[in-house]
Amino acid sequence: MNAKEVTDFFKERLKNVRELRGLSQTQLASQTGLPPSSVSHFEAGDRKPSFDNLKRLAGALDVTTDYLLGRSDTPDASAAAARLHRDLHLLTSEDVKLAEDFIDMLVKRGGQAKG
Repeated sequence: MNAKEVTDFFKERLKNVRELRGLSQTQLASQTGLPPSSVSHFEAGDRKPSFDNLKRLAGALDVTTDYLLGRSDTPDASAAAARLHRDLHLLTSEDVKLAEDFIDMLVKRGGQAKG
């Protein structure tokens, strides 16, 4: 994917997911601490966000940066995984093990349901 394609994906995805979440540009700007003009420029494709601003936008919209950049096609499914990754450092080693065991159990349960 070239730089223009990434910009096109980003501006379309940003606008679409913002509208999906029922937010105005001003509301999104407020949630991210950005000026409303920045959100407008991002959606128009006039400017590209910094990495920090990209993370702020993704966090406020509850999607991953990969979704906004066109590297993932599912806005919600990967957001849960991103949250686990983002908050992993807040867990004790025992809690990490518990989370791993729970995921293993869910995977096995899902496999049994299909089989």
